[in-house]
Amino acid sequence: MSNRKWTLILIPVFLPFAWLLLQFTLSSLQIHQFAEQLKTVSPTDGGSGTKVVLISQELDNFFWRSIEQGARKEAEQYGMRLDYIGPGRINPSEQIKLLDKAIAARADAILVQGINDPEYRRLIDKAAGLGIPVITIDTDEPDSQRLAYVGTDNEGAGKRMGELVAKASGERGDIGVVISNERVENQRLRLAGFRSVIGRYPGLRIVEIRSSDISRLQAAQQAQNMLARYPEIRYVVGFSALDGPGILEASERIGSRSLHIFAFDDMAETLEAVRDNKIELTIVQQPVEMGAMAIKLLNDYLKGNDPQEITYTRVYEIHADSSDKTSGDGGR
Repeated sequence: MSNRKWTLILIPVFLPFAWLLLQFTLSSLQIHQFAEQLKTVSPTDGGSGTKVVLISQELDNFFWRSIEQGARKEAEQYGMRLDYIGPGRINPSEQIKLLDKAIAARADAILVQGINDPEYRRLIDKAAGLGIPVITIDTDEPDSQRLAYVGTDNEGAGKRMGELVAKASGERGDIGVVISNERVENQRLRLAGFRSVIGRYPGLRIVEIRSSDISRLQAAQQAQNMLARYPEIRYVVGFSALDGPGILEASERIGSRSLHIFAFDDMAETLEAVRDNKIELTIVQQPVEMGAMAIKLLNDYLKGNDPQEITYTRVYEIHADSSDKTSGDGGR
């Protein structure tokens, strides 16, 4: 057999192997990077010099970078050191590994997102048993020995969204929903709250729920597919920051002028669309406040004070017909 024929045979075999090798190398490098970050985390007696590890859901996510901003600024005031780590893409298994590493490195305190996982709860309990306080941010892990939770009342925010859609629709119409990921606990809670309200109105119907996997591109594609399949949909809700802009892109692609879009969070693109009456409204959370409040509670705890177990941060609405912030109770 000629060399050319051998080459043609080997190329299809080699390419998948090379791709797998590349993925393995990148994953190993990321884990090594996380390990290097955690090597410097060592126990102290609290107060000045306290080492705090903040484990994000997704490292460069807009929302989590805002949490980091608030936590870092507050930590500086108390002389704490903040190490910010997280998976490159949403990956609960990686969050579990990073929590385990932070405990092994004997961090003085850990801030994490709840993910509703038994192994995760076991690790939080392990940290508590070792004297390492754990505070959950954004999403709670209520059945664990976490010290406190700071963040949005996610089920309450979902209920609030349901009330807003019911009011805007006159309690009649077909609804589409886009969530970031079915595995993400805060999305599950928001959807549960939303469903509990919509279910009270016989004239309202949720016809389909799609996942964007925390991707603007996927949000647009999934919304477009949903609208093509159900052209009668007039109301679409996005429950994570990238979903609103993605739904709007899908609406513009298909030329829909009668679609009412309800978004979450205050990305610049979302706010601009609200001002231009392209998005009906957005429910805005307070990630900077979450980070700052978690550090404040931690500092109080290290000084001997018992923190409040649950602290719900504010949410408010920005409407297309008003530039004012309308305070929402988050369903508390």
